[in-house]
Amino acid sequence: MSENIIHVEYQATGKTTAVNEMGMREMQAKAYAASLSQYLLLKAPPASGKSRALMFVALEKLKRKQISKIIVAVPERSIGGSFKDTNLTEHGFHSDWKIKPSYNLCVPGGESSKVTAFGKFLDSSEEIILCTHSTLRFAFEKYGASKFNNCLVAIDEFHHVSANYESKLGELVRMLIDSTNAHILAMTGSYFRGDGIPVLMPEDEAKFYKVTYNYYEQLNGYKYLKSLGIGFHFYHGKYVDAISEVLDTDKKTILHIPNINSGESTKDKYIEVDTIIDKIGEIVSIDPNTNIISVKRADNKIIKVADLVNDNPVDREKTIAFLRNVTSVDDVDLIIALGMAKEGFDWAYCEHALTVGYRGSLTEIIQIIGRCTRDSENKTHAQFTNLIAEPDADSDEVIEAVNNMLKAISASLLMEQVLAPNFSFKPKRDGDESSEDGTSTIRINGLREPSSKRVRNIVESDLTDLKANILQDPEMVKSLSGVVDTEVINRVLIPKIIMTKYPDLTDEEVEEVREHLVADMVIRHSEVKNENDRRFIKLVDKFINIEELNIDLIDSINPFQQAFEVLSKNMTPRVLRSIQECIAAFKVNMTDDEAIYLWPKINEFCKITRRQPSLDALDPHERRLAEALVYLRQVRREQMKKDE
Repeated sequence: MSENIIHVEYQATGKTTAVNEMGMREMQAKAYAASLSQYLLLKAPPASGKSRALMFVALEKLKRKQISKIIVAVPERSIGGSFKDTNLTEHGFHSDWKIKPSYNLCVPGGESSKVTAFGKFLDSSEEIILCTHSTLRFAFEKYGASKFNNCLVAIDEFHHVSANYESKLGELVRMLIDSTNAHILAMTGSYFRGDGIPVLMPEDEAKFYKVTYNYYEQLNGYKYLKSLGIGFHFYHGKYVDAISEVLDTDKKTILHIPNINSGESTKDKYIEVDTIIDKIGEIVSIDPNTNIISVKRADNKIIKVADLVNDNPVDREKTIAFLRNVTSVDDVDLIIALGMAKEGFDWAYCEHALTVGYRGSLTEIIQIIGRCTRDSENKTHAQFTNLIAEPDADSDEVIEAVNNMLKAISASLLMEQVLAPNFSFKPKRDGDESSEDGTSTIRINGLREPSSKRVRNIVESDLTDLKANILQDPEMVKSLSGVVDTEVINRVLIPKIIMTKYPDLTDEEVEEVREHLVADMVIRHSEVKNENDRRFIKLVDKFINIEELNIDLIDSINPFQQAFEVLSKNMTPRVLRSIQECIAAFKVNMTDDEAIYLWPKINEFCKITRRQPSLDALDPHERRLAEALVYLRQVRREQMKKDE
């Protein structure tokens, strides 16, 4: 049975899709209010209406004569449909969105050279062009930066940009900023890159006005969706033998099978698809027009399956064309995909996103989860399940399996931060209530208040990005197993990551950010309840009066405790022990800071137990103390050699 590491409840307020007098949703109105800004960074989830937000902002800029042309770039042609002609005046806006067919470079046909067509657009009186990222890059190289003066360059799925000097798109953005008067609108549903390279350098990002509409705002404001679960199911052997344990064909499901190069793959994707279909039932027909497969279950119910793993171009195009025009909940029940049906793919009826194997990119995971979080009257709950291999202690590949499993869980912990409601933390002073505005503001004894505007901005708008850095850090990932001391995580490892991301902060400012970050990560996992006019918060299986909440208590709690509990519940003690032993062999390299921090704990352990900590101890904390002792002895030996 799968175990949810995350379960979030939503209020179904309906605010997300409600529109104002100009036909704008809440998020779109936020973006429109910032339309005077030259550089706009719009962070909003899938299905929040980013494409229409662009239309409102761009047309307003045209009307105000801030710009004379609009260039919209998308990662691939299939996403271009989001920017098709749209009637906005019927809902109260001043202009409609219309693209001349010859300058919609995302549809088949037209001029063979997209770059040539782009050049004609630049020299024409036309106002809007739609193209791919690659066409934009090649056109920029061919025609030069000066041709982009007085243009708005809107880049969809902006996380494809990278601050890496080898990123062509990243260099294009930097040149637009440095060499032109162009306006830039960057749009993304995910601002995380799996390679850990920032999307923009801090000095460039600081030039952008940020409009953020978070996932919780989006999902909480839906009409039908009331809850979201994110969980895991561990399996032995081949995943196709375990798929029936998690694939419920009564739920509308997108199943992403593993990449052929991954450890979970059988190396034959077609046999995998055939096996999955065989597990469902018997094929009774294949529609020649859509390539949709009808499969009869044992109870005679027909399950309609779309196979996007099939590489045959004709068959795949039929299926994609059909899926683009799905209008009924009965049109399809299961979509099986490998590299497709993620970014920009819309199937509102999807209830369950089932993914086999670890996905290395946080962006990819967010995109996959986004496939099942559309609002639709056929569902009140959306579920993401990651089917991952349980590490085999006797396998030579156990280290890779452990790494992948922990990375998958760390990515889901980040989703907890993204998908759950935000808290605001303030220092508690005499006479203050510990909480305000329901549960949104919590006062904490001993919490440091941001002492600078820089820290305040990080705390208010960048904590999620910072958590992405933490949850992608190799040392932090290994902390999920319970091996690393809680206070080492909170007081040594996390500050190092903060200092790396924000090298301009003073030590005092780093500590201010750290306290707010750790408080957010710990409390976000916690249950809050009311009892006899008092409020209690559950921390590590114990409810405490929220009035007694203090920063020292928070620092004593492992922010990854919930993940460790999931591991403990779902694996045998032997497997869990083998995971911890595996990590002990390649875990966090001991540093001077950690060893020095653990030295008093070593002395305390020896005093209480009247023995030294053992490297073979079953308790991971004792083993870590033993490793610190070994490390310190080695440092001492090396120092003695130098002194001789």
